[in-house]
Amino acid sequence: MTHIAPDSLRADCANCFGLCCVALPFAASADFAVDKDAGRPCANLQQDFRCGIHARLREEGFSGCTVFDCFGAGQRVSQGTFGGQDWRRAPGTARRMFTVFPVMRQLHELLWYITEALTLPPARPVHADLRRALGKVDGLAGGSPDALADLDVAAVRQEVNVLLSRTSELVRAEIPGRKKNHRGADLMGARLKGADLRGANLRGAYLIAADLKDADLRSADLIGADFRDADLTGADLTGSIFLTQAQLNAAKGDPTTKLPDGLTHPTHWHRPST
Repeated sequence: MTHIAPDSLRADCANCFGLCCVALPFAASADFAVDKDAGRPCANLQQDFRCGIHARLREEGFSGCTVFDCFGAGQRVSQGTFGGQDWRRAPGTARRMFTVFPVMRQLHELLWYITEALTLPPARPVHADLRRALGKVDGLAGGSPDALADLDVAAVRQEVNVLLSRTSELVRAEIPGRKKNHRGADLMGARLKGADLRGANLRGAYLIAADLKDADLRSADLIGADFRDADLTGADLTGSIFLTQAQLNAAKGDPTTKLPDGLTHPTHWHRPST
C-alpha cells in the first residue's frame, strides 16, 4: 500500500533549487512587480537559491510569490528526479528540469487531494479506488525526467477528478437540506456576508474580492475556488474539503476565521491594516 508522508507534500525550499523562481513565468500585475519569462531566474533569486526579499515580498510587489504552493514538487524534482544535481552546476539539466517541475507540481497537488479524501469517513465507498489512484499518481511522479516531460497530465487529472467529485458528493450529502451549487460561478465581489454555504459546491468558483465575512462554509467543496482578496474574517471553514494553504494565503481574514485541521492563518492576516 502506498503511503505518502504529509511533509513530502509541503514545500521544502531548503532542498529545492529555486525552481518556482526560475521555471515559471509571471507578468507585471497586482501580484508581481515585473515581467519574467519561463526559464529565466527571478532577479531576487540568490546564488544559494534563496529569495533575497523573502521577508518583504508583499511590500515589494510580489504577493503572488506568497500565494504559490508547489505541494512539495520542488524538492522532489531537485533531490529525487534529478538526484540533487542543480541547474547552475549542471546547465545541461536546466531545460528538462524546468519542463518537469510544472508537471510534478500538478501530480503533487493531486496527491494532496487524494490524501485528504482518504481521511474523510463519508468517502469510505471510494477509499479503495482512491488508494489505487494514490499509488498510480505517486508512481508517475517517480518516473524519469523524460517520462514526466511526456506525461499527459491533463488525462491523469481527469481520471482523479472523477474520484474527487464522488468524494465531494458523499461528504456534502451528510449536510441536511438543499445545498447551493455554485460550481464555476462568477461570484467576484459578491456580498455573501453571513451566508449559509454549508455543503455548497464551490468548485472553481470565482470569489475574487467577495465578502464572505462570518459565512458558514462547513463541509463546502472548495477545490480550485479563487479566493484572491476575498474577505474570510469570522468565516467558518472547518470541515470544508479540498481547501489549500495557497487559497488562504490569497485571501483576507483574521484570527477569528475558523480553519480545517492542518491549515494555518497566513501571517499577513495578523498584520494591522494600513
